[in-house]
This record gives sequence, C-alpha cells and structure tokens, in this order.
Amino acid sequence: MSNKRKGNPWALLPIGVFLIIFLGAGILTGDFNTMPAIVGFLIALSIAFCQNRKVDFQRKLTIISRGIGEENIVTMCLIFLAAGAFSGTISAAGGVESTVNLGLSIMPPSIAVTGLFVIGCFISVSMGTSVGTITAMAPIGAGIAQETGLSVPLCLGAVVCGAMFGDNLSMISDTTIAAVRTQGCEMKDKFRENFLIVLPAAIVTALLFFFVARSQSGVLVLDKAAYDFQIARVIPYLVVLVGALIGVNVFVILIGGTILSAIVGISTGAFAFSELFQKMGEGVTSMYDITVISIIVAAIVALVREYGGIEFLLDVIRGKIRGARGGELGISLLVFLVDCCTANNTVAIVMAGPIAKEISDEYQISPKRSASLLDIFASVGQGVIPYGAQLLTAAGMAAVSPVEIMPFLYYPILMGISAILFIMFMTRKV
Repeated sequence: MSNKRKGNPWALLPIGVFLIIFLGAGILTGDFNTMPAIVGFLIALSIAFCQNRKVDFQRKLTIISRGIGEENIVTMCLIFLAAGAFSGTISAAGGVESTVNLGLSIMPPSIAVTGLFVIGCFISVSMGTSVGTITAMAPIGAGIAQETGLSVPLCLGAVVCGAMFGDNLSMISDTTIAAVRTQGCEMKDKFRENFLIVLPAAIVTALLFFFVARSQSGVLVLDKAAYDFQIARVIPYLVVLVGALIGVNVFVILIGGTILSAIVGISTGAFAFSELFQKMGEGVTSMYDITVISIIVAAIVALVREYGGIEFLLDVIRGKIRGARGGELGISLLVFLVDCCTANNTVAIVMAGPIAKEISDEYQISPKRSASLLDIFASVGQGVIPYGAQLLTAAGMAAVSPVEIMPFLYYPILMGISAILFIMFMTRKV
C-alpha cells in the first residue's frame, strides 16, 4: 500500500457491518454465540466485494488472493494447525490432568486460592488456551469452594485470572501466534517483552488472592492422595515451553512436542497407537474455525486497504497522537475496543494487527512491543467482559452468574494498569 493513498472512511463499511450484526445479534438474543463470527465475516466480505465499482471483480479476487497469500498469514495458519495437533495429542495423553494434579499435590492448603491462580498460570502457558484451562480447573475451584467457607466466585476468579495469564504468553496460544505474525517479530522476543510487562500484575494478583482468601472464613484440608499424576505426562509441556524460550523454531517445537506427546500417550496406555492420528486430528480440527476466520479477515483487510480504509484510520490516529508513546496507546485502545465488540481476542488481534503494524512503522515502535501490546490489551478486554467465552465457561460450569465473578478479576485489570505504566515510563528500543 502506498502511504500517499487518500484515506476513505467508506472503505471501513465492511468492518462496521460485521460489528453491527455481530453485536446486534448478541444484544437482541442475550447470547453472543448466536451469530457465528465466520458468518459475520463472510457477510462483511460480501459487502467489501460490492464496494468500489472502479475495481472490477477479477481485480478484487487478485487483491484478496495476495492478502491471503501474504507470508505472515500463511505461516500463522500453519502454526495454528501445528499447535492444534500438539494440543490434541497432549490432552489425549492426560497431560492436562497430570499437570493440574501435580500442582494441587504440592500446594499448601493455606494458599489454596493463590495456588489456583498460580496453577492456572502454568496450565494456560502450557496449553495455550484460556478456555481449555478454565474447563480443566473450574470444577476443581468450585470443589475447593464447597469444601470450605470460601466463595465460589472468588475461586473461579482465581481460575479465570490464571487462565488469562497464559493466554497472551503461551508460545502455542492462537493470540500469541497472531500477534507475532502480524507484527513480524520473533516469538521469544515477544515473550520476554510481554513477560516483563505482566509480571508485576501477576505478583500483585497472587498477593491479593492470598489476603482476600484469608479474610473469608473456612479451613481447607486437601486430600493430596486423591490427586493422581504422572511426571512423564507433564514433560511435553515443559519441553515446548523451554524450547520456545531458548529460541527453537516454533514448527520444530510443536512437531517435537507432538511426537513426544504421542510417545508418552502410547507408553502410558492413555491411547493405543491406532487412536493416535484420530486424537491428533481432533486437535487440528479444533483450530479450523480460527484458521478460516484468519483467512477471511485477511481478505477483508486486503480490500479495505486497497480502498483506503487503513490510510483513513492512520490519518485519524496521526491527528490524535504524538510520538511513539501515543502510538502505543493508540494500538492498545484499538485492539481493546475491537475485542469488546467481537468478544474474541484472537479475532481482535487479526483485525487490528495490520493497522497496528502501520502505526508501529510510522512511530518506530519495535515489533516485539507492538505485538505485546496487541496481545495484552486484547486479553484485558477478553478477561473482563461478561459475555466472553472465558467468563461464560467458568460461570456455566459452577452455576453462577458471570457478573458474580467480575469483582475478583484482579489480573486482567492489573495487567492493563501495568501495561499503561510500562508505556508511560519505560524506555523504547526499536
């Protein structure tokens, strides 16, 4: 795209249509799952095709083909599928249960709620999915609450907070993959930058849960013998985490992790060799939605860019912000608002990523920082909205209202505060 192209606000119509029908369906029905995101995006793509008669249909196909075939989009989709294969295999091998039970078996009862948060952090970093972490740990959190005077919303809040910690840090999280690929940085560099920003928030959150839990009545005695685990089933998670941190290629890590998970699953009797490819396929299939959505969004963004929509947004942002600090705040606000509208942090990053890249190039913001801010503020939004999958899953599994959990969502709020302070006071390195 030429930076001299004239901005055109009407080019943003497809995105506006998507937000209206997606939000409208959710508000009218009270269920934000009523309108599947992929359907909304296909409607938006149809609108984009109907715009700008000066560009013929064949030319539009060429434009979206180039957008979809862009290196970062193709790589991102392949990583999604590889991550799905690993996730499906390690889950079938019993890695999730063993990792959760390992944490519970070594956790002192006196810090049960803080322990739920810490275990949730590790599980989410290992699994790469906040919803998966909540699904695994919400019943445990509810059970701990029932055995003591601690409130169910407090325990579920600790679970959700832990799940959101890994959502924007895990090397195999779809949000991390999307943020890294749209901004063009290395996974390990983004992790280090991201980790420094959120660490203070995580520490304060752990302390808050400790003191809040102490103020509530109840004495918890955990039957540690009931928490069965096998260290072998935890090893694939550790290998993937360590490999990513030391900079091993993400495809090598995921393929190696999948093979190791297969060996562990077969050797421990979790599944037979004949079931291996079925388990792996189930994991890959679970990533189809976000892969297809990424392709459709890339097509929409390609047309929006061609029509001058991206340039219009950049002109608006340029008029409101000054310097790199303002650019970082603009990226943060943009992805936060998109997530609140779409209730899906990966989709928010995929949509806001190209605009964030333009802003970071304009104001010389390092790719690792723009990727971190995209991932963090998408998670901030996703972690606090009561109609997001995370809160709905936690509330549904414990038969409470999402609104009851919201007062205990310390981590997403503190993560946002920590990131803003980081923007305001930390030195920038391109």
